[in-house]
Amino acid sequence: MQTIKNDPKTINAWCTYDWANSVYSLTITTAIFPEYFLGITKNEANGNLVNFFGFLIPNTVLYSWAVSIVFLVAAIMSPFLTSIADYSGQKKSFMKMSCYVGALACAALYFLDENTIEFGVLAFVLAGIGYSSSIVFYNSYLPEIATEDQYDRISAKGYTWGYIGSILLLIINLICVIFHEKIGITVGFASRLSFLTVGVWWFVFGQISFMGLPKVQEKNNSGHMLTNGLKELNKVWKNIRKLPLLKRFLVGFFFYNMGVQTVMYLAPLFAKEVIQIETEELIGTILLIQLVAIAGAYALNVLSNKVGNTKALITGVIVWILICCMGYVVQPGLSFYILAGSIGFVMGGVQSLSRATYSKLMPVNTKDHASYFSFFDVVDKMSIVLGTFSYGLIRQMTGDMRNSLIALGTYFVISIFFLRLIPSKQVYDTQLPE
Repeated sequence: MQTIKNDPKTINAWCTYDWANSVYSLTITTAIFPEYFLGITKNEANGNLVNFFGFLIPNTVLYSWAVSIVFLVAAIMSPFLTSIADYSGQKKSFMKMSCYVGALACAALYFLDENTIEFGVLAFVLAGIGYSSSIVFYNSYLPEIATEDQYDRISAKGYTWGYIGSILLLIINLICVIFHEKIGITVGFASRLSFLTVGVWWFVFGQISFMGLPKVQEKNNSGHMLTNGLKELNKVWKNIRKLPLLKRFLVGFFFYNMGVQTVMYLAPLFAKEVIQIETEELIGTILLIQLVAIAGAYALNVLSNKVGNTKALITGVIVWILICCMGYVVQPGLSFYILAGSIGFVMGGVQSLSRATYSKLMPVNTKDHASYFSFFDVVDKMSIVLGTFSYGLIRQMTGDMRNSLIALGTYFVISIFFLRLIPSKQVYDTQLPE
């Protein structure tokens, strides 16, 4: 049975998954978990070394390695899982499995304390892998539930729902953390309770999505699922090589995404080290960025409707270049908040438009949506690994985190050269060559 595209109920069910899983990226990767982890592993007497399965590792290094492992494992697994899901027709089942692994791992972080570091790190890695894997299947539904002229609007709607949901839960959790004494609990317990709520929130609201998203019918193909899944992956890779617009976009996306994601993941460290901002002020800034991102997602959507996707993306990238320049000279006070607001505005817009543009550039005469989005996900993850590594390397070599912004600005400039090679349209009619 063919899915009816642009059905409001299906669209809302799809957007609900952004509402469900975005709490992970805000609470676990940005706002509360990093502070809690560094707090329970802090020991200045021994240089903040952590005993991890018999190896003494600095707590910041252990945390960064855990993040790197998440991205690397997700990048390696994604093409295999998605190709098998496309071949078997069980994409929804794979998405459910990824959601349940991530949500249960988040909930398991409730048991993380000074005595369970190894367990906590493993749970953190599993949560990240579950999140990353489910996002690939989630994104790949877009071309199946909507027509091409609606990609920009629906993609922006999904990101908006995600921002709103994550902000609501974060505010609830922050009330418990900040006013823990009045509630009668410790700050550590309040933090661990927030990890549990993320898992429950993700799991519960995920069910709404699963009930509303179409179920892909199982394909009647002969052969083993794994071997045929790999053949499916190889076929998609060969097809991408025949699509010049899609190739150019992936290269351009790789470079500007290095800058975007690096800023998103390391902005709190920049604020702490360079601006020397207090924790409470930093959390307030994170909330500001999330709120402004909602407006940014819709603003770039409106712009893309007027000038086309490529020109809208280039506009967003130019703003990112200006942000890097501003970050190099920013000082505490008003200029810092202007910088944070600017980041939020283009953060949501560029991410939303990237997903929509890739969906448009995919061949319309293909059903291998999950496999195509696996390549998008691999490029995303590898750009994060290289972006954060180069950022830290320049910081290590020069001793000043501001110098790393020069590299990020360069990545944005390079991406424009590739984006300019793609015609700026609202709708693309991309076909696989015969």
